[in-house]
Amino acid sequence: MRPIQMVDTRSQYQKIKTEVDQAVLQVLESSAFINGKPVHEFAAALAHYNGSKHCIPCANGTDALQIAMMALDLQPGDEVITPSFTYIATTEVIALLRLKPVFVEVDAKTFCMDPESLRKAIGPRTKAIVPVHLYGQSAPMAEIMEVAREHNLYVIEDNAQAMGCDYRFPTGETVKTGAIGHIGCTSFYPSKNLGAFGDGGAIFTNDDALADKMKMIANHGQSQRYYHDVVGCNSRLDTIQAAVLQIKLKHLDEYNDARRKAAEYYDAGFAGIRQLTVPQRASYANHIFHQYTLLVEDGDNSAAKRDALNTFLAGHNIPSMIYYPVPGHRQKMFASFGAGEQDMPITDWLTQRVISLPMHTELEKEQLDLIIEKVKAFFQN
Repeated sequence: MRPIQMVDTRSQYQKIKTEVDQAVLQVLESSAFINGKPVHEFAAALAHYNGSKHCIPCANGTDALQIAMMALDLQPGDEVITPSFTYIATTEVIALLRLKPVFVEVDAKTFCMDPESLRKAIGPRTKAIVPVHLYGQSAPMAEIMEVAREHNLYVIEDNAQAMGCDYRFPTGETVKTGAIGHIGCTSFYPSKNLGAFGDGGAIFTNDDALADKMKMIANHGQSQRYYHDVVGCNSRLDTIQAAVLQIKLKHLDEYNDARRKAAEYYDAGFAGIRQLTVPQRASYANHIFHQYTLLVEDGDNSAAKRDALNTFLAGHNIPSMIYYPVPGHRQKMFASFGAGEQDMPITDWLTQRVISLPMHTELEKEQLDLIIEKVKAFFQN
């Protein structure tokens, strides 16, 4: 049995090695390392896959969020609402642009933005909402978009962990996450469901004017060389990464299906463990399991129990991760915004209980059985 890893990118690569090696070699032979043909081909293919009119590649997912916010002409002091329970990049760029992050609660079952908490957070300076499709689960976009329309707010989807997730509206219409809001942002960090062999990101929109502006911002603010219309940055997806991603995109649905099957196997294995809650699936979307995240419940001792499980698994060479132990409203970097004064009981409750197990496309039955066996053994002791 291979050693168990949180993400096994090496084994995934071995299955598509011939295709990938040939594509990379072609880039090397062309020497078009920046803005080469594969960049444009991949952008077009990804836009088609995601059902978006425009796809603007960029250097990473954090840049994608920053470029999106820059394109909306938000002014210093404007408020952007986002969950506290998410990776720091989502909120970091808000503060970086001298905007004010306003943190809201998530649903305790789906880990995604709670619409009621969102409504309560809206004020006269609110300009945008950034829902996060966390762990591969879609946020409740129908309700979020309704709130945005009522208050004339922009919606920027953080789709870094949910590329390929289908959201079903109450009307029955199905739309990919990242193609619902005014702008969608994603990351191609190697561990993502659609991961590069380095950094990368992309921005989606159906708005022609926004697309043109974001393309300029990502390219030093220029629409033609040496003519800079807006203040921009330098954020490019390099050609080698685009070539790799173009191949992996063909396998994305297959990859997501493999993750779902692994999640279902975990679910069955953990049935009956009273102190564990398996990941909940929202009725409106098909979870793609960027992470398989359990809740450990042991009353006031939950955090200690969860940490003990983490240590126990590590002792048996089984990795596990705690995403995210310190939520945004408790980070020192946001102290000047008064974030630490916010009462967020659900977020604090989750940070004491969540633990993620290995989840990737190459998990073998033997590996899953061992993980399940050791988790069971921990709770039986």
